[in-house]
Amino acid sequence: MEAPQSAAAGTAVAHIAADSPQQMQDLGRRLAKLLRPGDLVMLTGELGAGKTTLTRGLGEGLGVRGAVTSPTFVIARVHPSLIGGPALVHVDAYRLGGGLDEMEDLDLDVSLPDSVVVVEWGDGKVEDLSDDRLHVLIHRIVGDTDDDRRQVTLVGHGPRWAGVDLGGA
Repeated sequence: MEAPQSAAAGTAVAHIAADSPQQMQDLGRRLAKLLRPGDLVMLTGELGAGKTTLTRGLGEGLGVRGAVTSPTFVIARVHPSLIGGPALVHVDAYRLGGGLDEMEDLDLDVSLPDSVVVVEWGDGKVEDLSDDRLHVLIHRIVGDTDDDRRQVTLVGHGPRWAGVDLGGA
C-alpha cells in the first residue's frame, strides 16, 4: 500500500493493491469506516474487476441488511442499516446511457443525504449529484498470471475528503 498523495486542492489520492477477491472485500469493509451519510462513491473498472465484491465489503462494514449483489437488472437496490447507520444504496448504471437525466429518475438526490450511495459505472452520469465524492478506480494488473490481482486507486474529491487518510483504508 502506498501513502496517500495530494493530487490537487481538495483531492486526496491513495493506491492500494488487492491480490484476491477476499482482499477486495476486506478493502470495502475498511472503506466503510470512512463513510458517512451523504457520501457518494463512484466505482470504475471493467467487467469482473471487483466492483460488486468491494460493495459487498462496504455493506458488511456498514452493517446493512440483505446480500449485496449486482443490481444490474434492477438498476438500484437499497440495503437498510441493521445498526442505526446509513442505508447503502447500490446502483449499477451500466445499462443507463442518458447521463444525469436517467439517473434523476432514480431520485438519488433524495436518498443521498441520509445514505451512502455507491454507483457502479457512474462516470459521466453522477458527478453532478455532489461536489464531494469518492472515486474508486479498479484496474487488473496487466501481464500478471494471477487474474485476481488488482490495483485500486482511491480519489477523494471535494472538501469532504480533504485531510482524510485514504491510504489507511
